[in-house]
Amino acid sequence: MTLQKKTTAADGSGYRRPIDDPLQEQTSTQISGERQHTFASLKVRNYRLYYSGQAVSNIGTWMQRIAQDWLVLELTNSPFAVGVTTVMQFAPTMVLGLWGGVLADRYPKRTLLMWSQAAMGVMAGIIAVLTLTQNISVAAIYATALGTGFATVFNNPARQAFVNELVGPSLLANAIALNSALFQAARLLGPALAGLLITAVGSGWAFAFNAVSYIPSVGVLLLMRRSELYPSKAIPRRAGQQIEGLRYVAKTPALRWPIVLALFTGIFGTNLAVMLTAYTKNVFHSGAGVYGLLNSAVAVGAVVGAVAAAGRRAPRMRALFVACGLFGLVNIAAGLTPWLWAFMAVLIVLGFCSTTLMTMTNTSVQLAADPQFRGRVLSLFGLVLLGSTPVGSVMLGAITEVWGPAAAMISAGSVLVAAAVVLAWLVSRESGLRLQVDMHRAATHVRIVDSGH
Repeated sequence: MTLQKKTTAADGSGYRRPIDDPLQEQTSTQISGERQHTFASLKVRNYRLYYSGQAVSNIGTWMQRIAQDWLVLELTNSPFAVGVTTVMQFAPTMVLGLWGGVLADRYPKRTLLMWSQAAMGVMAGIIAVLTLTQNISVAAIYATALGTGFATVFNNPARQAFVNELVGPSLLANAIALNSALFQAARLLGPALAGLLITAVGSGWAFAFNAVSYIPSVGVLLLMRRSELYPSKAIPRRAGQQIEGLRYVAKTPALRWPIVLALFTGIFGTNLAVMLTAYTKNVFHSGAGVYGLLNSAVAVGAVVGAVAAAGRRAPRMRALFVACGLFGLVNIAAGLTPWLWAFMAVLIVLGFCSTTLMTMTNTSVQLAADPQFRGRVLSLFGLVLLGSTPVGSVMLGAITEVWGPAAAMISAGSVLVAAAVVLAWLVSRESGLRLQVDMHRAATHVRIVDSGH
């Protein structure tokens, strides 16, 4: 396969429009083409502090996710109710997500993080007390999930944009990959610890651990040296800044297509918990311990994928679509695997593909975004990714309840494969490229060439 390149051109908006590969042109002026040391960002003191705080907090977050899903299933015996819990947690992002991005561009991100993470700790503390005192109800779980969702509106865009302020543009791609590795390592430890705690002493202590985990998360933000940050210039308060951010994304192919891809990923690629609860209870006829093992299997592959991504160059557009297609195929393979240990093996590959896709997409969006738009761009990215998650949660939860979790996984994987193919075709059309297949040679050759040839 070969690619005939074309030159870039302006679209009249002031934003450059790369013709052949939007990501390549957008990121080429921000980072070196050379591979970086895997742990390069950890040389930065402020980032080390942030990393250590997130290490504890992420474990607590995953413990709460597992405990929350399992507790809802115990109280209701309904995968659909598990999906509704996810809806409650992510609905605020769907309504207020863009506003959170404006605030991240307007106010100090470190301050927004301190307050939003403190609020999340309070929500975890409330559900811990209610569970430990045996006063818990599905309504209370929905309410605390909603409260966490409101804090997420402020936390997500500020947290993602803050990474650039910690390490600067030259180490941004590396730091994003390390953050993903940390998150996935927590995904490995958190579910396993949650499974042990739930089995031994109940869900309440998992919630309590998460509440306490926010103390070091907020504490390290207070310990940072503000003089060593790389703050972006704050935007002045004025009307229309949300619309301005949307227009910027619409006119920038290097942002537009990864965010469209994130829409499909959010709906069909981030709701594994809904299906794994049903697999555990209805297919493998097991309890919280096996549920934790299934999530840990996903995390094993995810950690490997994230660490591998830490030394990579900025991704090209076509690599995103290939990663999405592979992710979909592995989802289909998982749906066709009915045996526990074989299913866990496929989940490891699934975790690798999922994290590879998400890390590449996140990196491409952050590197392509202008610093003064970064909060709004990331809020839109989060709105599309996290805000679409409840849609898929309800859809896949309903499919799981009616036809079983295998049907849900096969359906999700099929849509992801189709999305990868269609989006790749649309990008090739927009870029003035076409596929050329030569069937007359000894072996079939596929080339991407200019449409004018």
